[in-house]
Amino acid sequence: MATWKLLLLQDSASPLMEQLSFFHDHTLLILVIITILVGQMMSGLFFNKLTHRFLLEGQMIEIIWTILPAITLIFIALPSLRLIYILDETNNPAISIKTIGHQWYWSYEYSDFKNVEFDSYMIPIQEMKSFNFRLLDVDNRMVVPFLSQIRMIITAADVIHSWTIPALGVKVDATPGRLNQTSFTSSRSTILFGQCSEICGANHSFMPIVMESIAPSFFIKWISKMIEI
Repeated sequence: MATWKLLLLQDSASPLMEQLSFFHDHTLLILVIITILVGQMMSGLFFNKLTHRFLLEGQMIEIIWTILPAITLIFIALPSLRLIYILDETNNPAISIKTIGHQWYWSYEYSDFKNVEFDSYMIPIQEMKSFNFRLLDVDNRMVVPFLSQIRMIITAADVIHSWTIPALGVKVDATPGRLNQTSFTSSRSTILFGQCSEICGANHSFMPIVMESIAPSFFIKWISKMIEI
């Protein structure tokens, strides 16, 4: 969960987010090295008094400053392309969940089970308990088993929304009349928070997402209880 003093990415809760964090650190290291080199060269130009009146061209240095940026871009592009394929990869999912965005709440349908669907509204400040998080907790959490492949099918009923949980590395637009798909695997038992990431109206900030990842045995008990209801 993000806090007010968090400067870096949230702790990873899925293998995908671990890869995204690695790519972030990899790219940031390259940017820091480039910044230091360019800063050193600029300071050298400003503060030294060396001149060369007869230096009109330098083919070797031009070759170097053309090839080095190209090599740098390759080092950034290759991990990026690998991540694109990982993001689109969908193995045999254990569970498929359909998510529908509304103004201003989310609906969840567990398509593999009969009559398991519910709406998820933000808990108003007046009804919060001492353990609830302000503007983040909901009355009905989406529950999934950890270490299981989950497929999300996401759409919207009115305007464009965006279903986002940063700790999972998942952000998918919910578009009316269109089904978007993503998949993820929660790597541990946890409660994850997210929010709509597409401006969708007056209460855009008040439609949070809460996902509870639990052991498969507890998930079976939960889903059995939901079917009975």
